[in-house]
Amino acid sequence: VQLQASGGGLVQAGGSLRLSCAVSGRTSSSYVMAWFRQAPAKEREFVAGISRSGASTWYADSMKGRFTISRDNAKNTVYLQVNTLNPEDTAVYYCAARSSYYGRDYYQASDYAYWGQGTQVTVSS
Repeated sequence: VQLQASGGGLVQAGGSLRLSCAVSGRTSSSYVMAWFRQAPAKEREFVAGISRSGASTWYADSMKGRFTISRDNAKNTVYLQVNTLNPEDTAVYYCAARSSYYGRDYYQASDYAYWGQGTQVTVSS
């Protein structure tokens, strides 16, 4: 499977972005998907995850409220809507996938076997 993230860019504080992750190679409905981000000189951190059908979503506590993950399996695409951006959201955002699901939420980078190349989000103050 290949993952291609897009939609990043330079945005002013208070603005919004919708990131996309296109899945190819296999149908996206085969995968649990997630978004992570990594700011300069910081570790990669979990943002949000979504089950294969989209019926279940989970978020890092600090991301609840401003971030919304969704998916359109007909388009083999997963989205991350980010609202009220602030400079602390500046990071490279990565989408990730795992093929197995055992009825729990997955928060660790090591839970995901497949990664996209990332898309840069820069928020100016």
